[in-house]
Amino acid sequence: ERHERPFLCYLPFDAPHDPHIVPADFPVHYAPEDIPLPANFLPQHPWNNGEMTVRDEALLPWPRSEAAIRAMLAEYYRYISYLDAQIGRVLDALERSPHAANTYVVFAADSGVARGSHGLIGKQNLYEHSVRVPLIVAGPGVPAGKTTDAMCFLYDVFPTLGARCGVPAPATSEGRDLSPVLRAPATPGRAELMFAYRDVQRALRDERWKLIRYPQVDRTQLFDLAADPDERVNLAERPEHAARVKEMVARLARLMIEHADAASLNVAAPQPAEWTPP
Repeated sequence: ERHERPFLCYLPFDAPHDPHIVPADFPVHYAPEDIPLPANFLPQHPWNNGEMTVRDEALLPWPRSEAAIRAMLAEYYRYISYLDAQIGRVLDALERSPHAANTYVVFAADSGVARGSHGLIGKQNLYEHSVRVPLIVAGPGVPAGKTTDAMCFLYDVFPTLGARCGVPAPATSEGRDLSPVLRAPATPGRAELMFAYRDVQRALRDERWKLIRYPQVDRTQLFDLAADPDERVNLAERPEHAARVKEMVARLARLMIEHADAASLNVAAPQPAEWTPP
């Protein structure tokens, strides 16, 4: 609609969340046999992560077959291409409007899905493929075509937009203004990030190291993301990393207290980690 006042347009697409509903006449298709498998593909997750049969995880039988994952990815990528086309319509309309030069555009998503990575299908895990999401910002004063390794949470986006537009954040906001990163992409963001899923998974990562703790089955993973971005080599049991694991677990525990997270990183009677598909 035509107007002269400042505006915020929040457009939450369903895509690429399931179910994958794409118009039959949408011309983009991908051949499953041409789709590469994820580098960290596994037929089955090596132990019970606390949420092995929920929703997405029941979409395919165990063990996951390469052909079934490729077919699922081909469908998923077609759905993403359809989403891309709809976003293009929005951007084209903005470009034709008088507001193109002074509007910030942010593209983000709520979570990722495994689609065969680590033997999983859905998002109920704390691996990078599910907690890392797209985040693209464009607008006045934002360098074009640049990327950044600065870490943030999605709830940092809103106070960042507020700061760019002269709208102060509420005093209770835990978000951080990312304007320094937008001006200079080499600027560091958050030093560490904490992740949680129910009472069965907790994780901590910094710019290099990632620790995932599964308290209900007493399992721990440590990944060197610089050398192993696909999280394929668990270093937690190696003696040379024992001090790092201890330090990161302690740091994670402190962050949980800071954020009023009442879950525990240890339980009195852990369940068996081994898991047999239904």
